[in-house]
Amino acid sequence: MVRAAESRRRDRLFDDPYAAAFLAAAPALVNRDHSGSAAFAGGVSAKAAAFWSQAVIRTRFFDDYLLGAAAGGVRQIVLVASGLDTRGYRLAWPDGVRLFELDQPDVLAFKQRVLRRRGAVPRCGIRTVAADLREDWRTPLTEAGLRPGQPTAWLLEGLLIYLTADDVTHLLATLHELSAAGSRIAFEHSDTVPDAAALPPIAEYTALWQGGLPDTPGWLTAHGWRIQTHDGAQTAAGYGRSLTSGGFLTATR
Repeated sequence: MVRAAESRRRDRLFDDPYAAAFLAAAPALVNRDHSGSAAFAGGVSAKAAAFWSQAVIRTRFFDDYLLGAAAGGVRQIVLVASGLDTRGYRLAWPDGVRLFELDQPDVLAFKQRVLRRRGAVPRCGIRTVAADLREDWRTPLTEAGLRPGQPTAWLLEGLLIYLTADDVTHLLATLHELSAAGSRIAFEHSDTVPDAAALPPIAEYTALWQGGLPDTPGWLTAHGWRIQTHDGAQTAAGYGRSLTSGGFLTATR
């Protein structure tokens, strides 16, 4: 819903031509969440509006991160818990990029049905990988063609807060084992924990939050990753927008 709304703006930070198609394919969800969308758009909750804005900024930030990695020579992209991400269809990738979409089988199946109906054409080599991140996802990913000996750009967008500390540790340990020198990683990061109680329009989703790993930057640093944090307000200002909370972390091995 956020990506569809942003794509309709004249000053949009990105264009996702398939976001509206996903909404149309799930009318029950759209109708049920109409009041939530109105609350965001109408400014009923300043913190909820900031959460909406953060979703817009993070989409553009991660677009730039992935294209920057590809421009730097990385040819393996892994979207961990890819959901309804359409970067493989909407971004201008250089030749030779292989993009792996890792998620639950039902999510991937729904996504492919909608994209096929829209006649979406991949702009790079896309490989879907059905797996549960809490279990063995290394095997299906490598069987799909990921080459651990080559650098990989990993994206963990909107994910870590939904996992427990143990789940995140397992995820990062597996990712680390699969990452050659020159690999990169990116995800949301802030020194403050989001207040779920301040986001009633999306209470159904915040109820699923598990908190993630308290010191993810520390884990990465201890394992040899060079981290860089990006302030949300400064990042948004660079795009001509405003943001009052949140931020991002990128790291290179």
